Amino acid sequence: MKYIRDLREGDIIKNEIYLCKSKQVLRGKSGKEYVSLILQDKTGTIDGKIWDFNCEIGQYEAMDFVHIDARVTSFQDALQLNISKIYKSREGEYYPEDYFPKTNKDVEEMYKQIKDYIFSIKESNLRSLIESFFINDKDFIKKFKEHSAAKSVHHSFMGGLLEHTLSVVNMCNFYAQNYQIINRDLLISAALLHDIGKMDELSAFPRNDYTDEGQLLGHIFIGSNKVQERIKEIKNFPNKLASELIHCILAHHGELEYGSPKKPATIEAMALHFADNTDAKLQTMTELLNSCDDKVEWMGYQRMFESNIMRSTKGIE
Repeated sequence: MKYIRDLREGDIIKNEIYLCKSKQVLRGKSGKEYVSLILQDKTGTIDGKIWDFNCEIGQYEAMDFVHIDARVTSFQDALQLNISKIYKSREGEYYPEDYFPKTNKDVEEMYKQIKDYIFSIKESNLRSLIESFFINDKDFIKKFKEHSAAKSVHHSFMGGLLEHTLSVVNMCNFYAQNYQIINRDLLISAALLHDIGKMDELSAFPRNDYTDEGQLLGHIFIGSNKVQERIKEIKNFPNKLASELIHCILAHHGELEYGSPKKPATIEAMALHFADNTDAKLQTMTELLNSCDDKVEWMGYQRMFESNIMRSTKGIE
């Protein structure tokens, strides 16, 4: 199999199979219709174009696996496929695991670290709440281990939500160790719960796209609502502690324009925002650098960072 990350301009593809992530029939400036596809394997995605409808040998739709013949071209500094033949693949002709990006870290080891943090929480109400999700709810655990943390940008792969959550918890634990005023149990609990709404905001692979609930409500509202409902099941959960925890979740994007219903008003909410933003930005940078040939020094202007990004000198290992 020829993976998307290994494609180079001028390559000829013969009878390769990719996941057709999306399919649109568009009209060019000349008025002629063409087909625009996004094709995916576990290493990434690439645009595909069909200029001649005779190239389509049989019916296929978005989310089908397809055989293609194509030439790799370049348009506006991005690779794309000029497709000369395409048809739907049959079940058994491909291995699904080749087409869904997943974390390169050990899922069970990461989850063990999550549980170690849970068992370190001393406040009994918070401990009961967190255990109700991460220890006792088997359906939640399975979904949490497999889910992505985003449609794109950062951690948009299977296991991405687990990987991102653990990174945020690790940073929050560091903050709590170095700033004694922080309520560690509250911060660790908030870090563990801050993105659980993404499991309903985004559909599972292979689609990994926004659900109706995700589009209409967003993961911050969904997650905080789930936590509030679970708190109601714990007898005598302190109201102020519940409000402080929910506030951390509501404020973890930091700014109203970035989707937070509230700006951070407590040190724990501020720490969670910093940890979440740090991991998101550094992971985005990591994925950007990994997506290019390591001989490429300048990545070009990146809108998220509002800067032309350069690959720095690699240190001695």
